[in-house]
Amino acid sequence: MTTTDFRPGTLVTARGREWLVLPASPAGTVLVRPLGGRDDETTLLLPGIDHPAVATFDAPSVDDRGDAARARLLRDALRLSFRDTTGPFRSFAQLAVTPRNYQLVPLMMATAQDTTRLLIADGVGVGKTIEAGLIAAELLASGDAQRLAVLCSPQLAPQWQSELRTKFGINAELLLPSTANRLARLVPFGSNVYQHYPHLIVSTDYIKQRSRRDEFALLCPELVIVDEAHTCIAPSTTASSQAHQRYTLLRRLADDPARHLLLLTATPHNGDDGAWQALVGLLDNRLGELPADLSGPARENDRKLLASYLIQRQRADIREYLAEDTPFPNRECAEESYRLRPEYQKLFDRILAFARQRVTDPSLSHVHQRVRWWSAIALLRSLASSPAAAVQTLRNRSELTSAETVETADALASPQVLDVDIDELAEGDDTGLGADTSANDHPDATTRRRLRGFAAEAEALCGPKGDAKLARLATILNSLITDGFHPIVFCRYIATAEYVAEHLHAALAKTHSAARVEAVTGTLPPEERESRVNELIAHDGVRVLVATDCLSEGVNLQDGFTAVVHYDLAWNPTRHEQREGRVDRFGQLAPTVRTVTYYGADNKIDGVVLDVLIRRHEAIKRSTGVSVAVPADSTTVMKAIWESLLLRGTQPEQLMLDLGSVTSSETADAVLTRWVDAAEREKASRSRFRQATLRPDDVAETLAEVRRGLGGPADAERFTRDALALLSGQISNTADGFTVRTDTLPHALLDQLPPAKTPSMRFHRSLPAPPGEPLLNRTDHTVEAIARYVLDGALDPLLPEAARPARRAAVIRTRAVGTVTTLVVARFRVELVVPGSRRTVTQVAEDAQFLGFTVVGGETCWLDTDSTGHLLDATPSGNVHDDLARYQLQRALDRLPHLQGHLTRLGEQVAADAVHAHRAVRRGSRVSRRGLQARLLPPPDILGVYVYLPDRSGP
Repeated sequence: MTTTDFRPGTLVTARGREWLVLPASPAGTVLVRPLGGRDDETTLLLPGIDHPAVATFDAPSVDDRGDAARARLLRDALRLSFRDTTGPFRSFAQLAVTPRNYQLVPLMMATAQDTTRLLIADGVGVGKTIEAGLIAAELLASGDAQRLAVLCSPQLAPQWQSELRTKFGINAELLLPSTANRLARLVPFGSNVYQHYPHLIVSTDYIKQRSRRDEFALLCPELVIVDEAHTCIAPSTTASSQAHQRYTLLRRLADDPARHLLLLTATPHNGDDGAWQALVGLLDNRLGELPADLSGPARENDRKLLASYLIQRQRADIREYLAEDTPFPNRECAEESYRLRPEYQKLFDRILAFARQRVTDPSLSHVHQRVRWWSAIALLRSLASSPAAAVQTLRNRSELTSAETVETADALASPQVLDVDIDELAEGDDTGLGADTSANDHPDATTRRRLRGFAAEAEALCGPKGDAKLARLATILNSLITDGFHPIVFCRYIATAEYVAEHLHAALAKTHSAARVEAVTGTLPPEERESRVNELIAHDGVRVLVATDCLSEGVNLQDGFTAVVHYDLAWNPTRHEQREGRVDRFGQLAPTVRTVTYYGADNKIDGVVLDVLIRRHEAIKRSTGVSVAVPADSTTVMKAIWESLLLRGTQPEQLMLDLGSVTSSETADAVLTRWVDAAEREKASRSRFRQATLRPDDVAETLAEVRRGLGGPADAERFTRDALALLSGQISNTADGFTVRTDTLPHALLDQLPPAKTPSMRFHRSLPAPPGEPLLNRTDHTVEAIARYVLDGALDPLLPEAARPARRAAVIRTRAVGTVTTLVVARFRVELVVPGSRRTVTQVAEDAQFLGFTVVGGETCWLDTDSTGHLLDATPSGNVHDDLARYQLQRALDRLPHLQGHLTRLGEQVAADAVHAHRAVRRGSRVSRRGLQARLLPPPDILGVYVYLPDRSGP
């Protein structure tokens, strides 16, 4: 037989096992996948060496009998083993994650578009990475995209790589400054990095440079995901910034109308309408032209247009979505304060007076005054952070001395001093400016001498004896640890984080001998940050992570930490939320997380920041239910605070928020009013767009089809429990699943399971589940291995009895039937032709169904789906004599040839239903109107035959 005789969908036998022939076999070969196997097991058979032959799939025999539980086990093992189904989402059978119902909404929005363009703006911790991964996996599997690029910060790149690989089977390379040369060396002559590696995770700041931007835009993959997209949009009032370069890059990419573009951010609107319009304008130019206010009947069509590109939900929107509960931890918030030691207070006052004197020097040029102003702010903030940060600032030359304009000074200083949102992707934002602003050609010996003197005094205050802030931190952490929390301490500066970690080591060792403290800052490359965090999480004893804001955004720390301490107040309320969102997010195991806002009661800085920004932000969030940025932006507000501090007075009561010179005499009350108004507008916006254009009923219908074809979590749990029990596993129930002792299971099964540290394996019914412990869903590696073992055993009658928990035949007596009823397990193979925007994909899909019938007057009467489903759960009520069982089963087997016509017609209906399902989820796109085809590949396989006999022994 030649290779052309093996049409797609044919079953062949070779190398001692059965294979499914796939489309597009290279000349002289047969492209195959093991029956029930995964895509990564696909291989080529060589007819001259492997000698493939058409496999014959015999019906079960009268000797292959079991009971009702073993019959149901075969059905479930079959469904859980499918890797290509007739369902509308080709990628689902390959996923190693079970998406929550609400996470499928962005995917369904994407499939309804010809070119995917979405802004996924769900809140912190909801799961935007999974939502984007689902869309990417489907676009790649369906042929709508062949290459992928994720643009993100370098510190988030390893996490993206891990998520794509472990959850979606997408192996991506990291293109970072540290990896670029290595990747380039491996590229064959005549190609380039962007074309050679189909899936890339790229540093946004690396690729935005003019020397790389043009080539990347020309050769960019057809699918791009932009993480933390708000950082790529410059404020409308800023003429030049890092964000402007990022936006230039994204604008180039978005100008290709065929490019799929996913923008991810938890903060899509920061109060700047111009920035918001630039962001949504990347998806469709029409969106960028819409006014900021879309309220009123006249704007109904505009709202519908925006809603087709935007999905924005908070926890309250998805906590109970389509009858599925999504657990989130409760958050307990507390405030703790300290008072400066007298020596520290004196130093603070003297440095403040020194800074005020230098800033108000009338002989300075406007530019030099601005440089001194920024350096004074940086110095005082570092002094409020720690004496270690103050020492570093006092001894360093300011980076602003080369600034020739006020605008240049502002652009250089603002990201490092005021926690500006727009540059959160930049590396090194946990560093500080120097205090020495003397020009190189005009050295100021007196100033430098005073700075060195201040540095010596600050250095003498290092440690708990001189630093009350540090001393009280140990007490706060001991309290958290006693209450069972694993804390993260967030600091503003690298010097502070390293200083705090060093002293905490000694302080905690007094009460916790096995305590481990690690510092993670911007000095470490992203890979080492991840490694250090993972090593700390693996520590069984007390663990404390001290980190700068290099870990405050986009990094998942919920696996190992349950509390956040703000050692340094962020000068931006959004940054506070991002810190807390590292532990307070979906997947957190602990039922409660705790956050501690730690501030100085008398350092003239923290109190103002706390009252003006942090507390007001929390109050607005509580009253409106939404979180929005300061409408005047935190930069303007903080400049006003510092102007009050440096130019007007020294007492805290004098530090009123008066934005006079900056925002035309707006007072604190005026800012608060604008802030509340912005929150109310945001609340209305989220109510309008959070569920986009999809009705929940549409989502529910599609979900039902997916669950039917693949089996849902309930099917996976029942199957796993039944299979392990029939394989002699000792099962004990838990609140969230069960445990099983593995030392009594067959060695052949254990060889296929992931290695276990103990002889007891715990299965979890729902997320969150601890790392390494299996989850009861079809994509879990352990559940998958058990399903394949059971299915292989059922189809191989030569295996020992104990190794075959499922059976292909049974005769069961039950009160659930009034006449002899037969169930047939049929497997259909369907060739699907699904056109994408770039190429057409042909696949062989599988579908299995239980079909019930009775025989009346020689005529076969088929049962409806519900009646057949009830039989699977029928309770046996008595034994069947062996002779009668053999007789009834043989009669059923003899009828099988007469059923082929009905099975063929049913298979053709399965193919037609597949076309309908694909069109339904792609409603509105061109794919729904052209090219979709499906045809049955005969003959259907009969995997099992089960006969139910009525029990008339009594009521």
